[in-house]
Amino acid sequence: MQQCATARVEVRMTDPQDAEDTAENRAATQLRGLGPRALGALYVSIGLAPVLLALLDAEPFRNPWRELSAAIALAGFAWLLFEFVLSGRFRQISGRVGIDVTMRLHQRAALVVLALLVVHPFLYVVPRLYPDPARAMRLLESMFTAGHYRSGVIAWLLLLALVAAARYRDRLPCRYEIWRISHGLGATLIAGCGVHHALSAGRYSGHPALTAYWSLLSGVALLTLLFVYAVKPILQHARPYRVVSNRQVAARTWEVQIEAEHAQQTPFLAGQFAWLNLGHHPFSLTEHPFSISTAPADLPRVGFTIKQSGDFTNRIGNIPGGTRAWLDGPHGHFVLANRQSDRLAFIAGGVGLAPIMSMLRQLRADRWMAPLCLVYGNRAENQILYREELEAMSDMLDLRLSLVLSEPPPGWAGLRGELSSVVLDRCLERSDRARWTYFVCGPPPMMDSVERSLKEFGVPANRIVAERFRYD
Repeated sequence: MQQCATARVEVRMTDPQDAEDTAENRAATQLRGLGPRALGALYVSIGLAPVLLALLDAEPFRNPWRELSAAIALAGFAWLLFEFVLSGRFRQISGRVGIDVTMRLHQRAALVVLALLVVHPFLYVVPRLYPDPARAMRLLESMFTAGHYRSGVIAWLLLLALVAAARYRDRLPCRYEIWRISHGLGATLIAGCGVHHALSAGRYSGHPALTAYWSLLSGVALLTLLFVYAVKPILQHARPYRVVSNRQVAARTWEVQIEAEHAQQTPFLAGQFAWLNLGHHPFSLTEHPFSISTAPADLPRVGFTIKQSGDFTNRIGNIPGGTRAWLDGPHGHFVLANRQSDRLAFIAGGVGLAPIMSMLRQLRADRWMAPLCLVYGNRAENQILYREELEAMSDMLDLRLSLVLSEPPPGWAGLRGELSSVVLDRCLERSDRARWTYFVCGPPPMMDSVERSLKEFGVPANRIVAERFRYD
């Protein structure tokens, strides 16, 4: 195995401790929103509130199975309505914890909601399973066929279908845009049927406080839909962009740069991403999340490094200059702001270099003088992004650059193989590894492997920064 191809140059640059007025620090206020504990407390409170309101009911406590069924239905439906907010890309919700976390909460919470609401009707018949299970089954059948429960049954069945379609959406024979609109319409129909069921059937259907609570939550869900599908596109329409550059930067990979038409700049932090709509109307839903690869210092231009890997991206090289574009962002907390370290290590795989490139470009603009390390893995040499620029950065920054190929050409001078523990051990500084902050971005299997290796090296979990948008 070859030695790491590295470069370290002593330079005189701005001390990072004195960089209070850099663009990064001025933009750090964008990371606003609920903290992890506040978001967790809000989520739990939304589910517990209807249960507590029901407990205030003056009616005597009845069969414990029925009370349990009612309680999980109340909590589950409240969380179902809050799912609209979690999926709305609100920076006030995700700004500090990261939109990947709120997206994951949205996905995981859907499974919890499904489990609670699916079990809900069955708990009613548990007391009758013994000594007469046949009678219990007849009662269950009557619940699913009774006219006054029809809206609840429709919501129950649609929820099963919606969660299954979301779970296996990559296997569905339809485009992402079709799935997205059907997912939104399905969720709206479930919420509507659920509200009707909650207000018209069951012990607590006439409870004034619960009626007010369901009205409040359903109103918030409706406003969320209106904002996402109407207000936000209108706001985007008022701030159009145009493509000013589209160049190939590696095999099957392009860098698209856009500028605002009316001089409104979208401030962002290096490492963030945005949903990009190229050549379609802002109401079209044809948008995709891409990391910003240019730096805040490069404004008014905003650039995205995009690899051809799907239905839309396979045509990215054909986007002509002058094409109109729209942005929803910035989003993400894969950023340098507020990281408690002056030693930064970046580990990237393939196009995962894009947000890291944004950070490195900003550090170059800020004349950063502390040690930096980049370990960058690819399959083939023609897939290496910005190679000449990275090598030039090594002459301007105290940057240790390691290029790794799993299928290197003859005469390759860098490391060979995957980004394994052995490779990382040779590329990363061995002294004081726990003092460095590590930014990891790339394909999910590579990120999993790298994070395991870093933890084996003794790196604390809070020193590893990553964002994930694909889950099991």
